[in-house]
Amino acid sequence: MSTRKIGIIMHGVTGRMGLNQHLERSIVALRDQGGILLKNGDRLIPDPILVGRNADKVEALAKRFGIERWTTDMDAALANKDDEIFFDAGSTEMRAGLLKKAIAAGKHVYCEKPTATTLDVAIDIARVATEAGVKNGAVQDKLFLPGLRKLAMLRDSGFFGKILSVRGEFGYWVFEGDWQEAQRPSWNYREEDGGGIIIDMLCHWRYVLDNLFGKVKSVSCLGATHVPSRVDEGGTPYAATADDAAYATFELEDGVIATINSSWCVRVRRDDLVTFQVDGTHGSAVAGLTKCYTQHRVNTPRPVWNPDQPQTHEFYQDWEEVPDNQSYDNGFKIQWEYFLRHVVEDAPYRWTLAEAAKGVQLAEAGLESWKERRWVDLPELDC
Repeated sequence: MSTRKIGIIMHGVTGRMGLNQHLERSIVALRDQGGILLKNGDRLIPDPILVGRNADKVEALAKRFGIERWTTDMDAALANKDDEIFFDAGSTEMRAGLLKKAIAAGKHVYCEKPTATTLDVAIDIARVATEAGVKNGAVQDKLFLPGLRKLAMLRDSGFFGKILSVRGEFGYWVFEGDWQEAQRPSWNYREEDGGGIIIDMLCHWRYVLDNLFGKVKSVSCLGATHVPSRVDEGGTPYAATADDAAYATFELEDGVIATINSSWCVRVRRDDLVTFQVDGTHGSAVAGLTKCYTQHRVNTPRPVWNPDQPQTHEFYQDWEEVPDNQSYDNGFKIQWEYFLRHVVEDAPYRWTLAEAAKGVQLAEAGLESWKERRWVDLPELDC
């Protein structure tokens, strides 16, 4: 058995998602476990170079994780032929330009979502990658969550019968930044910087709905900016110009109706920060990030509506948890392994930039629906 290193240019890893999920829990974790075992018996070892504007932050991360290479010079990093992959987890506004530069330099590209703030740009970057012949992908991490993988198992087993509806609740309270530090970066709340929960989260809901419950045919969405002013990382107040909540209804193929509320202005009283309830003719399930609970039609109670008496029935007790019959690795790490195998072994890979453009399409349609107060259909994309 021999080992092979694969060079990965990593941009945007000083941010929350890039650091925690992509650098520490994916690339460093893969390196520390001895790499990926390839079909020929060799080991593929990720060899990252960290790129960012703040030299102190990038250097500190490199030292923290025992990474030898870092730089503030993006052009120099892209010029190195030994680094085959470019990854971006920076701000959405910068993404398309960075991906194009990387593709022009002959790099395979992998990135966070959304791939762009507009559909035209998302389609363009997918076409550029395809025409250049480089491997490409975008993060679709929710598909690899244990809770949603259990939903997929239930669907494939026929547990639901005919799926009727899906109800999703996502969000938590993001502090305004004055009396408590905000948990999300301030650019998320400025439309001029590419912020907004519709462009951020409807990209996720597109691939979740498409892959688990049925292709999205149309959307009706109402956005809101519930908190009009916030305080940034430096303690300076700013106007929140982007939507911080979205209330959307989706029509899926085969008559399935989905509703998903997304909000950074909601206090959590549910099983998890995101939950999906799926109701079918034969059974229902509720899944969070990791756990999933089911109720079959033969175990469905007969509730009695009586507003004059306190409710005594414990409805949560009527649900049975789906057991962890297998181990579940970090979802970001799983997709990274798929992409690295795609680059090195040409293994099948379907989470491409073209697929990611569908998420931008839904987000753009959601914004259009909100603005024009109407349903918006989603045509097939050609990219």
